[in-house]
Amino acid sequence: MSSILTVSQLNEYVSFKLKSDVKLKGVCVKGEVSNFTLNRSGHAYFSVKDDRSCIKAVMFANNFSRLKNDISNGMSVLVTGNVELYEPGGTFQIIVTDVNPLGSGLLYMQIEAIKEKLAKSGVFDDAAKTPVPLFPRKIAVISSSTGAALQDILNVIGRRFPICQVSVFHTRVQGENASDDICNSIKTADDSGADTIIIARGGGSLEDLMPFNSESVALAVHGCKTPVISAVGHETDTTLVDYAADLRAPTPSAAAELATPDKSELFAAVDKLSDMMTKALNLRIDRAENDVSRYISRLRLFSPQRKLENNAQRIEMLSRSLANSINSLISKLESSFEKDVVLLEGLSPLKVISRGYSIVSNKDSIIRSPKDLKENDRINIRFSHGSADVSISDIVRKEE
Repeated sequence: MSSILTVSQLNEYVSFKLKSDVKLKGVCVKGEVSNFTLNRSGHAYFSVKDDRSCIKAVMFANNFSRLKNDISNGMSVLVTGNVELYEPGGTFQIIVTDVNPLGSGLLYMQIEAIKEKLAKSGVFDDAAKTPVPLFPRKIAVISSSTGAALQDILNVIGRRFPICQVSVFHTRVQGENASDDICNSIKTADDSGADTIIIARGGGSLEDLMPFNSESVALAVHGCKTPVISAVGHETDTTLVDYAADLRAPTPSAAAELATPDKSELFAAVDKLSDMMTKALNLRIDRAENDVSRYISRLRLFSPQRKLENNAQRIEMLSRSLANSINSLISKLESSFEKDVVLLEGLSPLKVISRGYSIVSNKDSIIRSPKDLKENDRINIRFSHGSADVSISDIVRKEE
């Protein structure tokens, strides 16, 4: 009969056997990561499993901090470490010293290395990106001619901006030599005179998308003179082409929307602008009419015609005033003249003659005294109703 052992003794014995087996030192185990937990201390605890079994794994902080890649659940890895027994819990586990991705994980590491290299060389810098034109005349689409991504792009462009010309550059989007094919299509599209280039394909595994994670394709996109929109994979897929492109779209349909304006929005904008222009034009016309009216008023106020009209009115007024003054003066003169006439008539010799007197004259002079006469002088005597020529025969002089 075998000896009876305590639990601790059994665990110690098994632990000793595992540690003493050189085949379990630096053993490499491949499997899928599950139940990953990172402790505050920096120690990582997880399990490595396949379709039949599972083993606990512990990676202490000093080793975990040296890893170049992250560990996540579902990741295929190759772990290196020593197989041991955790005695207090009787747990069979691997003390992991290194973890390397397998399959997609390895591809991920390769992509990260290329990404880091391109980032340092400025391929992903925002300063190197070119804005996508708002109203493209020609769009070049680089995609598989048999893929659904191309049809999605053509449908969206035809609906949103049908006047835009679309040139399709068929290319292989996965498989061997696909990277070279994509690079050639990029160069041809860049030289085609297009305003925008769309690089598109549908979703797929990381292996399927690897041509778009190649350094050569990323550099070809970066070197394009034409703005490039990347629409590779689904929204959750990200490739190096997305980083190098001038604009990234989550889907091919979204890329077509980013590349083109919506005709319905353009029509609405045109209608709005037309209304704004009409209102602005009417406002300017109203202002111009007001200005013209104001200028006409000012011209009428200061125009020579207005001055002539004012002067004509003033002349007419002055003329009436002058006429009134003249008429008044004439009236006064006529009145004075009538008075003088009356006075003169009262003093007129004719008036005297009419009372029985006569005027005696010798040629042109009046005979006022007998002294002015001589015998045989011919004189004229003027009466009130006629005159008579007489000859002087006798002169009687009265003594003074």
